Amino acid sequence: MPKMKSRSLAKKRFSRTGTGKIKHAKAYRRHLLSKKNSKTKRQLRKKNYLCKGDASKFSVILPYAR
Repeated sequence: MPKMKSRSLAKKRFSRTGTGKIKHAKAYRRHLLSKKNSKTKRQLRKKNYLCKGDASKFSVILPYAR
């Protein structure tokens, strides 16, 4: 049986933690940052984790994610 292909967009945007959670960057931090205050920009630096419902669909997108 051939190997399943991983989605290239997901390889660049998601990573799995040691406990198995799926980590990704938060949105709204690319441009138009001058109108956002420092607190908002600082909070957007942190990583975010997928919820359980979305994480269950993740194995289809990245079958070989560690």
